Amino acid sequence: MTRILVVDDEPQILRALRINLRARRYDVDVAGTGAAALKAAASHPPDLVVLDLGLPDIDGVEVIRGLRGWTSVPIIVLSGRAGSEDKVAALDAGADDYVTKPFGVEELLARIRAVTRRLGASNEAVPALRIGRHTVDLADHRVHHDDGTEVKLTPTQWSVLEKLLRHPGKLVSQRQLLQDVWGPEYQHETNYLRQYLAQLRRKLEDDPARPRHLITEPGMGYRYRP
Repeated sequence: MTRILVVDDEPQILRALRINLRARRYDVDVAGTGAAALKAAASHPPDLVVLDLGLPDIDGVEVIRGLRGWTSVPIIVLSGRAGSEDKVAALDAGADDYVTKPFGVEELLARIRAVTRRLGASNEAVPALRIGRHTVDLADHRVHHDDGTEVKLTPTQWSVLEKLLRHPGKLVSQRQLLQDVWGPEYQHETNYLRQYLAQLRRKLEDDPARPRHLITEPGMGYRYRP
């Protein structure tokens, strides 16, 4: 059973999500503060985190960074902050998706299903691939720099990267990437792709401003150039 940690300081939201998620056979833990969330995640590691950014003790972005220090668990952010800068900060810190309050429970459930589909996706054997000074092993979900250090990627970053690396040299359309990674309901969310490709370039390309391997084809999609 998938364990979900819901973090929000509004008791009515915690109660509503706990009821709805348990009704759909998820195992649910709840926390009302950032400190409680970090403690709960360490004590009973979740399979997915639903996190409010506006917590009373620790900003949600800092909670994301705290989690990313030791786990790649998927994180879906809930927030009343509608500004794009808040979304960018959350995604850059390691969040996998972002839902703005007020939200519909069915929308959140759809995003949870999309993330869990990615977690369940098979990883058939492929040879190790190179991006600049990095070796990517998709089967083991590991990236190593030539100096031996490991590069950590979130589940969504892995999904985007894998879609490109499994089709070397070929154009992968924006629509195909959005549908395969997030689901058919996200086919127009091209800003997601810009955010995640920028993150991957910062982690993997020698010069993120002039990428040699993770290439944008303007208006069409993206390409992995071996």
